[in-house]
Amino acid sequence: MDGSNSWCLIESDPGVFTELIRGFGCVGAQVEEVMLLDYLDDPVYLEERLNPVHGLIFLYRWRPTDQAPSTGSVVLNSVDMGLFFAKQTINNACATQAILSVLLNCRHPDVELGATLSGFGEFVQAFSPVDKGLTLGESTPIKEIHNAFARTQMFAVDPVEAKEGDDVFHFVAYIPFLGRIYELDGLREGPVDLGVSVEENQNWLIPVKKALQSRIDSFPEQEIRFNLMAIVSNRRMVYERKINECEQRKDAAALRMEAVLTGEMVESTEAGALTSDPEQLQVIIEAVEEEIEKLQNFISEEDAKNNRYHIENIRRKHNYLPVILEVLKLLGKKKMLVPLAEKAKEKAIERRQANLNSKKEKSKGKVAVASGGDTKK
Repeated sequence: MDGSNSWCLIESDPGVFTELIRGFGCVGAQVEEVMLLDYLDDPVYLEERLNPVHGLIFLYRWRPTDQAPSTGSVVLNSVDMGLFFAKQTINNACATQAILSVLLNCRHPDVELGATLSGFGEFVQAFSPVDKGLTLGESTPIKEIHNAFARTQMFAVDPVEAKEGDDVFHFVAYIPFLGRIYELDGLREGPVDLGVSVEENQNWLIPVKKALQSRIDSFPEQEIRFNLMAIVSNRRMVYERKINECEQRKDAAALRMEAVLTGEMVESTEAGALTSDPEQLQVIIEAVEEEIEKLQNFISEEDAKNNRYHIENIRRKHNYLPVILEVLKLLGKKKMLVPLAEKAKEKAIERRQANLNSKKEKSKGKVAVASGGDTKK
């Protein structure tokens, strides 16, 4: 069975991926774009913006030379390990497959998979990686949620197979699992163990950063078409939990302050562990209030971002073709269509000529610098 013709291409975007996750019925998770690899070992950024991170999804231009893992070793007993790994049997679903590779291996209490993903995971649990991939390709609920982001087309177009030399992009996932780190690439025979052990509270992203940097370095320097996203706990939920912890610390410090000023004993263990210096207690209270204000600002940013994602996704899914056709008809009736088209052609020619002139000027500048500069090496 091959469901490739019925799965659409979707955009690599955190707003799209987050809505996909929620569409699957999964609660407590979202997707954040990681703009710099250095963020993966930046403790401040991780704590404020990402942690806990349940998995990474990396997009890159696939090459035939990528068939063999550059680091680590392929594990062929993923079923016995209880690790979900599916072979990619459908061309356009590697983004959704990468997301599922993270979610179906996630055991964090923040994340609730929901009926659709839990049912799918339980059903294919004992299947081979190939059978898991085939079953995913024929999963109607998952396919429908994925295809909700299909681009509207005026005409039905037969799928075209990529030819040699075409740019083909591919998603892979990285996860921590039972104290090891794995790369999950559906084009391989099994998960790739990166050969690194991690403790429960250790930053597992550091060795992944090294693996990603090694992969990026294998491309020519001018290749910049990479994208890295993290599946993390719902940020609003994380910030609200931290605010609650801050409120408890603030109350404990205020209670200790009152006890110190009145000379009364304090039964609270947390308050009893605090200093008895009123000035230091005031500093603690003010610092906690600043932390609460910062967290509240983060929540406001999250709300604004989610609202923006919602609007963008509505626009992605909306069918603009009827409006476009009506506008074209109206312009045609008013005999404005041909003149506008001719004007657009003229502007395109002018822009093309301006670009050529600009390139010529830059080229002359380089020659002048080369002839007038220091030639010593």
